[in-house]
Amino acid sequence: MSRKQGKQGRRAVIASNRRARYDYTFEDEYEAGIVLTGSEVKSLREGQAQLKEAYGLVRRGEVWLAGMHIAPYRMARDGGHDPTRERKLLLNSGEIARITRRVRERGLAIVPVEMYWKGGRVKVWLGVGRGARRYDKRQKIKTREMRREAERAVSRRRV
Repeated sequence: MSRKQGKQGRRAVIASNRRARYDYTFEDEYEAGIVLTGSEVKSLREGQAQLKEAYGLVRRGEVWLAGMHIAPYRMARDGGHDPTRERKLLLNSGEIARITRRVRERGLAIVPVEMYWKGGRVKVWLGVGRGARRYDKRQKIKTREMRREAERAVSRRRV
């Protein structure tokens, strides 16, 4: 990454949970840092992460990410790290309070949507929401197919 990309830096996606936006309707989304060991970071540089079964937990005023799999780094000493350990997420206290309130009161879930590099650090994009109902999923599919059909019609007209 070049230094001219600004404070934000370029987002290079490490792993994404593509089904998350289909299976959940999110009310809020947050960007969180994550506490990792050295061998986990090296493994992430090789793209060895999976968010498919990951979920967030709130425990003692902290947010944790469980179920995420980061493959052991093959060059690490003593076997590296536990691939499925719980990892602490770094959010400010206001965000943690808001997430905690929502999860307790409304019964919402914390779901990691994407993990990416931002300015040399690993970030996790979290969605806080409710599982989508079957009819909601059908409606999403119907809307998506109608939009595709409209785009096809427009592209045929141009040619």
